[in-house]
Amino acid sequence: MKKLIVLALVALGGFAVWRRLQQDRAELDLWTEATSADS
Repeated sequence: MKKLIVLALVALGGFAVWRRLQQDRAELDLWTEATSADS
């Protein structure tokens, strides 16, 4: 039972990190688009 709980916590942690990376990438894309000089 402990292994299942640990596995669930690891999966949630991995998902949280993945979501954070996706948000950071989207923010960087938005910033790059807003500050590009080709307008």
